[in-house]
Amino acid sequence: MKQGTIKQILLLTDGCSNVGEDPSAIAALAKEQGITVNVIGVVENDQIGTQGIAEIEAIANAGGGFSRVVYTKELSKTVQMVTRQAMTQTIYGVVNYELTSIFGEEKEIDDLPPDKRGEVIEVVDDLGETLQLDICVLVDMSASMRHKLSTVKESLVDLSLSMQARVGENSFALLAFPGKRKETEKLVDWTPKINELTTIFNKLSPGGTTPTGPALRQAIAMFSPRRSKRRWLRDDAFNEESSG
Repeated sequence: MKQGTIKQILLLTDGCSNVGEDPSAIAALAKEQGITVNVIGVVENDQIGTQGIAEIEAIANAGGGFSRVVYTKELSKTVQMVTRQAMTQTIYGVVNYELTSIFGEEKEIDDLPPDKRGEVIEVVDDLGETLQLDICVLVDMSASMRHKLSTVKESLVDLSLSMQARVGENSFALLAFPGKRKETEKLVDWTPKINELTTIFNKLSPGGTTPTGPALRQAIAMFSPRRSKRRWLRDDAFNEESSG
């Protein structure tokens, strides 16, 4: 298998979209482009509501990722867990695709004999530690997130620290929605150190609507300039994608 890049959007929110496009439809578009969308619902003392939970699950399902609804105290552990789970799921998908192409019929790792299955799982684990990982973090900045931002910041710094143990390169970008003058604002361009955004969080002022769909579209666009430089992991992960 050729080396590739695992691409993820990590959406952190505590409510429902109320402006712009259907976020589930945009998440499906991300999946088509080889980008997994993971969604974490952040709850404090209030309840996120059945509508919010349904939207979170729908976005993650459409984006081929994972969804969790957690209290702020559990956020850091959940961010790391979801990121790892999505990495493994992406690699398993590519391996299963390879197996199907080899055997000429639909095959999965679980269909292999025990000894062969163990060897393939070792390869999957190794790829999870060595492949390039790009994560575009998308943070809901609506008014209800005001008291949760410090915990969000800490969870992202913890994620950066946990990812440093990997052999593969890590790259992070940070977007917030709504922005000061538009629906989405780019706070940090691609960087290997997400803990660089500590000071940025201190300057943010939550408020306004929740344009989750447009924000997801902007997150997808963050990966576009990187297409010609990197190989991507997905169904077509074995060919370097052109810039077009």
